[in-house]
Amino acid sequence: MSVVVLQVFVSLLLVAGSLVMFIAHVRQKDPEHADRLSLSPLEEDSPCKPQPQPCRPDASNTTTP
Repeated sequence: MSVVVLQVFVSLLLVAGSLVMFIAHVRQKDPEHADRLSLSPLEEDSPCKPQPQPCRPDASNTTTP
């Protein structure tokens, strides 16, 4: 029975510590790490792809009726 009481006590200490750290973080108003990651680009922009050349009729790609 004393192990259960000890486990509840330690769990409550962990929850209290988490709340204290969360409140301190909110009061400091630091930019969130997730916000900085979402604003940074994932990869470099690739240059524009060249447009394909239009097909020009010549003897190799035309058919005669």
